[in-house]
Amino acid sequence: MNFYVNEILQDYQQESLYRILWLDPSNSIMYILELNNPKAFPEKKLVSEMTDLIVVGEWRKIIDNSYDVIVSNEYENKHYEARDAAWVIIEDIVKEEPAIYEKSFRTELIKEVQEKHDVTYPTIRKYLYKYWSRGKTIDALLPDYKNSGAKGKERKAGENKRGRPPVYGVKGINVDEETKRIFRLAIEKYYLTSKQNSLTAAYKFMLKEFYAENIYYENGVEKVLLKDEDAIPTLTQFKYWYQKEYNASEVLTARKGEKRFNKDHRAVLNTSQSEVFGPGSRYQIDATIADVYLVSEVNRNWIIGRPVVYLVMDVFSRMAVGMYVGLEGPSWAGAMMALTNVVADKKAYCSEYDIELNENDWPSRHLPEILLADKGEFEGYNVERLVRAFNLHVENAASYRADWKGIVEKQFDLIQKKVKPLLPGYIDVDFQERGAKDYRLDAKLTLKEFTQILIKQILQYNTKHYLKSYVRDRDLVSDNVQPIPIELWRWGIQNRTGKLRIVSEELVKLQLLPRGNATVNHKGIQFKGISYSCDKAIKESWFENARMKGSWKIELAFDPRNMSHVYVIDETIGYFEECYMLEVSKRYEGLSLDEITYWRQQERRIEQDQNHKQLQKEIDYIADVEAIIKQAEKEKKAHQDRTLSKAEQVGAIRDNRKVEKDRQRKVESKPIIEKQVEATEVILFPQNVAETDFKRPNVREFLKRRKEDKNE
Repeated sequence: MNFYVNEILQDYQQESLYRILWLDPSNSIMYILELNNPKAFPEKKLVSEMTDLIVVGEWRKIIDNSYDVIVSNEYENKHYEARDAAWVIIEDIVKEEPAIYEKSFRTELIKEVQEKHDVTYPTIRKYLYKYWSRGKTIDALLPDYKNSGAKGKERKAGENKRGRPPVYGVKGINVDEETKRIFRLAIEKYYLTSKQNSLTAAYKFMLKEFYAENIYYENGVEKVLLKDEDAIPTLTQFKYWYQKEYNASEVLTARKGEKRFNKDHRAVLNTSQSEVFGPGSRYQIDATIADVYLVSEVNRNWIIGRPVVYLVMDVFSRMAVGMYVGLEGPSWAGAMMALTNVVADKKAYCSEYDIELNENDWPSRHLPEILLADKGEFEGYNVERLVRAFNLHVENAASYRADWKGIVEKQFDLIQKKVKPLLPGYIDVDFQERGAKDYRLDAKLTLKEFTQILIKQILQYNTKHYLKSYVRDRDLVSDNVQPIPIELWRWGIQNRTGKLRIVSEELVKLQLLPRGNATVNHKGIQFKGISYSCDKAIKESWFENARMKGSWKIELAFDPRNMSHVYVIDETIGYFEECYMLEVSKRYEGLSLDEITYWRQQERRIEQDQNHKQLQKEIDYIADVEAIIKQAEKEKKAHQDRTLSKAEQVGAIRDNRKVEKDRQRKVESKPIIEKQVEATEVILFPQNVAETDFKRPNVREFLKRRKEDKNE
């Protein structure tokens, strides 16, 4: 990072501004002076220290011309004489750089000048501060007062009517202080409001309220009688004083509201790249809900709704440096997935979607210096994780200020226009109108297929898209750099480095991936309905201990795009370990959390439907059982021998059992062999074999023979 003399730095914490007074040739030491503090003295700082403060976002460089002295014709000779007199006093002092910035040397010099020019210490001190704080030029010593004369002063109203003579004989009135007070009240009450009244309407309301001579009633309605024409201000006078006292920004802010004024009516004097130096100076991130309906990869009959698309854009090069497509968000989880993709190996990322990529076509895998985002997901405690882990300065755009993120907003619009003619299930402008087509039924693409389309579109944009509105600076024009994102990025990497920072993808995942609590029990690590295990759990017998001592909770980080693996977190030692799916959950491998959740929901719906059917069957079973019991009770009652005592009934159980057993044996004993013979086709044996050798044995012989064969 380079610093320059007279640059202004801002300390965020103290809300103070400083000007750089001097830098040594080796760019290791600087002297700075606090502005807006006449008692301040130059301070010595290490360049490396200031660089670190800017990188972490505690300080920043700013452009502030309010301290510059602009010489105008309003200065008189006496002002220049005062300037020259002051310069004579401090000229010999300020030339002694950098020694003058050290207190001991400066004190001696000031004493010598006091004696030489017979001036006081505070006078010299005042001249030195003005010279240093205002840019180290002689004109910085010009006095702060100017003789502006009567320019811009209003003339007081007298008895005679001012202005041009009336054309049609109506004199009107002079606009005195009281009239101007009425004008202001009327303009603020009837014009500077959200009702959007016209200026003429405001004038009429003013006349009704302030210039009524009398009132009268007509059909029960109160009406006012205006004063004579010569006693009321004209519409021209009213408009004149309105235009004189109110500027466009005040009027639009009052009538449209500050948020809408800033968004739609403010002056646009800068381009986005005016705030950046090179690649990585500033990224913009935003999310939108795509206008297309998708289906599940598990079952294409399941319509899963519209996906959320996150994009991260580099302001300098306009290159898309990261993306996320899913059903998560817009939320912190979705934003973190997009930032994780920012530092990801894009070649490996594209290969997950069966897209071959040349690394040079998407070389971005860095974190920026500043990230501009919406309030929403980037406001609150979560953002502290970014600051703490990566010293990433996060700026939040104000509400209704999408124009602050114009680059990423424009890219969303470009994506929608590119893919609209191609996608089934794309929502048209007539969506939800009566009689309009239901585009949800046209859904064909899965989340993975839609992501493939967006990746290809982004690759085409990064490498081919010509940025017509990009304003190239002199260096870009000199090197004949075409305003194509990849060309701007490559040139910036070679010529304007220093903002990009390499961070390992694993570290980003550890810090930024969404987290959740999982349960360790005897069946594995249970998370979102999925069972996992890991080497650490096997070595330390987690599952056996859970069976003996009970389950417990652990924290996991997970990538909702692919739930094949999750990560056990232990921040105390900076440790995380990858967990893999157990066989019982292998069916979910390669799917996103959204798809798995939808799958499980569908299974629960099916289960719920089956539960009702099963319940009906159980009710039918109960009815059948009750019918059998009822018939049994009827039979019992019809054949009951009431002459038997309870003792006789209980005492005969053994004999009754024996009789029933014999009866049951007779019922169950069936001629097994005869049944087989009847059912078996008759096979003729050769005639030379004696028939007596194949007589059918009886049942007892057959069972005996089979038992002997079994014992053998």
